[in-house]
Amino acid sequence: MANKKLFISGDDAVAEGARLARPHVISAYPITPQTVVVERLSEFVEDGSLDAEYIHVESEHSALSAAMGASSVGARAFTATSSQGLLYMAEVLPYTSGARLPVVMMNANRALATPWNIYGDQTDSLMLLNSGWIQVYVEDAQEALDMIIQAYKIAEDENVLMPMMVNLDGFVLTHTYELVEIPEQEKVDEFLPPFKTDNKMDLDNPKSLCITAGNNWNLEFKIKQELDMRKSVEVIERVDKEYGDMFGRYYGGMVDKYRCDDAEYVLVTVGSVTGTARIVVDKMRDMGHKVGVLKLRYLRPFPREVVAEVGSEVKAIGVIDKDISYGYEGTIFTNVNSALVELKELPKTMNFIAGLGGRDITKENVENMFIKLMEIVDGKEHDRIQFVNVRCE
Repeated sequence: MANKKLFISGDDAVAEGARLARPHVISAYPITPQTVVVERLSEFVEDGSLDAEYIHVESEHSALSAAMGASSVGARAFTATSSQGLLYMAEVLPYTSGARLPVVMMNANRALATPWNIYGDQTDSLMLLNSGWIQVYVEDAQEALDMIIQAYKIAEDENVLMPMMVNLDGFVLTHTYELVEIPEQEKVDEFLPPFKTDNKMDLDNPKSLCITAGNNWNLEFKIKQELDMRKSVEVIERVDKEYGDMFGRYYGGMVDKYRCDDAEYVLVTVGSVTGTARIVVDKMRDMGHKVGVLKLRYLRPFPREVVAEVGSEVKAIGVIDKDISYGYEGTIFTNVNSALVELKELPKTMNFIAGLGGRDITKENVENMFIKLMEIVDGKEHDRIQFVNVRCE
């Protein structure tokens, strides 16, 4: 029996993925542009296509707190948020990761106030890279659905046991409709078995969760968390292959390289802008320019080795950041440069701050980025930080 295909939005795709993953508890607090996710899940619970406890909480802080509580008794938990809501949850994120509870959360990337803005950039999730959560960024609705399912497989692995945040660009993905293939429930059940863990409250085997650890033990807990985050790379790569073998869609694990093999100039992308960049690469390749795109799928754990490998083979790397760490540079740019620093010969690097507050990143913008990379290699001076498509200076 062929999988069915639906013409749905990115939010709908997330909800379909969550339904197929069979969470026991959904804690819901709607916030634009995530709202459709929890609306659809409420409909699935109501019509009986999802057997889950649906909790309509009073805030985003409560949404993650409820998901954490459910996970602490061994339940599979799901929640979703965006922007100010994610920041309102910020206190609970390290509680969840430190307790090693594999909650899966969708975040609709959205600009932060003030000025108030409901459109998409990635400032919200990038502010929380240090929260101990695995962070993956998807390019389209199909990848969104598939990554919700994969996220549980990764997060619940006994060698990982970490919460995972699946990030979608607000409106560009959350509200754009695409043709999405919906896997069969039976095959998803085969890929993702019921959640079992010893890290839970248990009357027959009592233990403490969210404990206190003073200076005599706290460091060791944090080092273990770091070492297990590193171990998650192997799990991410394995789960991506297993999913591809079963469903026919491989995403490349930590990264996706596009025409990078002989590239001299590479743009690093995250999320939906990748598709635009690929189109530009094809055009410029036809013009004889050796350009490529390195799509970072995961920002935590960070694919340091792959970034360094690509950097060792090119003349220049540009990084598109849909955020800015005020007073310095884009957060992804900082991470990329850190990965390159041990190379014997450093490529030229340039940071393109773009798309803040949902401003379009056009094909012309991307082509100009590649041109500037070529120019700095040829000796023309440009500021290391470039603000793209700005109306005034």
